[in-house]
Amino acid sequence: METIYLTVVLSPLIAAVVAGLFGRQIGRKGAHTITILGVGIACLLSLYTLFGLISGSIEPYNDTIYQWMAVGGVNMEVGFLVDNLTAMMMVVVTFVSLMVHIYTIGYMHDDPGYQRFFSYISLFTFAMLMLVMSNNFLQLFFGWEAVGLVSYLLIGFWYKRPTAIFANMKAFIVNRVGDFGFLLGIAALLMFTGSLDYAETFAVADQIAAAEINILGDSSWSLLTVACICLFIGAMGKSAQVPLHVWLPDSMEGPTPISALIHAATMVTAGVFMVARMSPLFELSEAALTFVIVIGATTALFTGFMGLVQNDIKRVVAYSTLSQLGYMTVALGASAYAAGVYHLMTHAFFKALLFLAAGSVIIGLHHEQDMRKMGGLKKYMPITYWTSLAGSLALIGFPGTAGFFSKDALIIAVGNSTIAGSSYAFFCVMAGVFITALYSFRLFFLVFHGNERIDEDARHHLHESPWVVTVPLVLLAIPSLIIGWPTIGPALFGDFFEGAIYVAPAHDVLAQIDYHGALDFALHGFASPVLYLALGGVATAWYLYLENPLFLKGLRENSAIAGPLAAVQRLLENKYYLDDFNEQVLARASRLLGQGLWRGGDAAVIDGLLVNGSANAMGWMAGKIRNIQTGYLYHYAFAMVIGLCAVIAWFIW
Repeated sequence: METIYLTVVLSPLIAAVVAGLFGRQIGRKGAHTITILGVGIACLLSLYTLFGLISGSIEPYNDTIYQWMAVGGVNMEVGFLVDNLTAMMMVVVTFVSLMVHIYTIGYMHDDPGYQRFFSYISLFTFAMLMLVMSNNFLQLFFGWEAVGLVSYLLIGFWYKRPTAIFANMKAFIVNRVGDFGFLLGIAALLMFTGSLDYAETFAVADQIAAAEINILGDSSWSLLTVACICLFIGAMGKSAQVPLHVWLPDSMEGPTPISALIHAATMVTAGVFMVARMSPLFELSEAALTFVIVIGATTALFTGFMGLVQNDIKRVVAYSTLSQLGYMTVALGASAYAAGVYHLMTHAFFKALLFLAAGSVIIGLHHEQDMRKMGGLKKYMPITYWTSLAGSLALIGFPGTAGFFSKDALIIAVGNSTIAGSSYAFFCVMAGVFITALYSFRLFFLVFHGNERIDEDARHHLHESPWVVTVPLVLLAIPSLIIGWPTIGPALFGDFFEGAIYVAPAHDVLAQIDYHGALDFALHGFASPVLYLALGGVATAWYLYLENPLFLKGLRENSAIAGPLAAVQRLLENKYYLDDFNEQVLARASRLLGQGLWRGGDAAVIDGLLVNGSANAMGWMAGKIRNIQTGYLYHYAFAMVIGLCAVIAWFIW
């Protein structure tokens, strides 16, 4: 199996190198052919691994492939841990990546950076596979940083756009903040265990939980709690949790295919996967779980609100991603790790679908992204319409869709939780159901229904997207609708994640759910308040944006509520002023600190005092000594006699 796992990770890497270094020689067709082949091989082998693990024909694998350094008894290794959790992630990453590769042929058809783009997305697939397949913290950190690097390159792919450069720099800096915490968490665990290996760390989890660490003087903190919170700060950056979420909406400046690949299905879920993998540690710290559940709940609700006021089609889907990542994080904090990663899996399909469908609309309208300039596209783009409807229904959790099975189980699990903060989290996820349905169908109705607000030139050329765009839409719509039926039983109520995820018996909220099969679960969904909250959101969107669009205008003109309504809208449009705070306070303070260190430290002390000061001192000394150089022989002879007398006197003394 070692050969298979090496092939899985190396196939996309080799394809990326060939497309990147030899793009001119192999041409556009060669670039997309070799990268699709590389990711396709990885996808097929990932599927083979998953079904082999499920059937029992393949055993879970945990071994070192290569040790490249040993320092102070700490082994630096490349190794793979492949169990059911890993195999599920491998399939999600490679399948979505394969769909994005095919879709890119149509979306980036006329872009001069065609070969470079295929090289980047294939390289990203390699990095993500290294992350999810790692069996040690060092390799995890390598994959963690590698996906961040490639994300930086892809967000700024159109590097001649100032907005793209600003967006990729913002993503890079915000993720560095999270990654600093992540590195501290790894260092704390390494300090205690002396090992970077997962299994060795998990084996002494009880001892880590009993250990304490001194921070800020004499105060003692639980080492495990500190390590888990630091690890989760890394997840907050990568998985865009409040307040480190600010980079993800701006990352929509990159091409649409990377929005689907990175910011819907893979990179942003790396933090969720990491916390699930670290469940043997998080389960021993209720303080860390409380921190996780409160952050996740805040993200789920308050980022969803911002989706209500966005007019850019991609940004609405981006804020939806933020909200759904919050749902996954809430599940982790409630110890329903299986529900969190299960929602990760289902979300990957329908959110990638929604991003690619948005890209299809953008192609059809000649790169128009403002929903106020759309409408009535159903008759022009029927495949995009029906696949978008499938993705939207899955997103709001309509019974029977993939999103329903994962989201309903998640919400019930949170309701069963006794972790501190779970009541707040339950309120947030329930309110988020209504908000999700409202912004999702606001987008759907504004884009595909109602009056046509399309530019005349765009209408003249408007038609359904080519097959390289629509085929991935259909292939993603299928699992978005049906993947929940065969998988919910073993994933959430069976032993699929046994051995990969650890849950303390007192925290096992999923075990409290009365499950009698997928059909019974779906039928029960029709009696759940979750469905009626979602339908309420759909009905509200229908009334406000189709049936009576003048209603909102009337509210804005009503003197009694116009002021508060405008204030709320400004608050949401300005993203709770977090960007302003970051730029005007944190960034400005950082620049002032940097300027102070430059002027006071570098210019004044290092250059002025040490470098230039020592040179000036030597020059002054040389000027003084120069005065005793007269050129007269008797002066030198007199000086030698005086010196000789001084030496003799010193010896005598």
